[in-house]
Amino acid sequence: MLKKLALLIVFFAVPAMFAQGTDATHEFVGAKTCGMCHHSAKQGEQLSIWEGSAHAKAYETLKTAEADKIAKDKGFTTKAVETEACLKCHVSGHGVDASLIGKKFKVEDGVQCETCHGAGGDYKSLKVMKDEKSSVEKGLRVFKTAEDREALCKECHNSESPTFDAAKANFTEMWAKIKHDIPSGK
Repeated sequence: MLKKLALLIVFFAVPAMFAQGTDATHEFVGAKTCGMCHHSAKQGEQLSIWEGSAHAKAYETLKTAEADKIAKDKGFTTKAVETEACLKCHVSGHGVDASLIGKKFKVEDGVQCETCHGAGGDYKSLKVMKDEKSSVEKGLRVFKTAEDREALCKECHNSESPTFDAAKANFTEMWAKIKHDIPSGK
């Protein structure tokens, strides 16, 4: 019994921690907080890109009859929106201690900035964000290469996902749909 419990923890909790892009010590502030600075053309209209993405709707997809059918077909007895195996990739900050969820954070916002870039509570200020080294020290994850981005994407977009099709997975095309770099020279 103890061995089964340990396996369940490894199967659900550890991937959830890694999927959140954080060491689980920083507070999650939510996409709207990030968007206060990352909405302008100068910043690449990053908030708008996220709002129009499937990531922003990831939690909502779990509320559908189709998602419930997938969960049932996978052997789960709970609705998809209540199933840990679904939530770990469809919700930013899922599985972290409640004390690390900020007042403005909304689970309904799905896969938010902090899933990839790390919980922003300690790097969200403009002063910190102006210094990449300081931002990284305070929890920001930056991706210098396509390989780094792809490795992070694969933490959720992989064979554990019942809708993932490895034959159709093209991470270059997937990135193009959500690309949100700051424009050159800014």
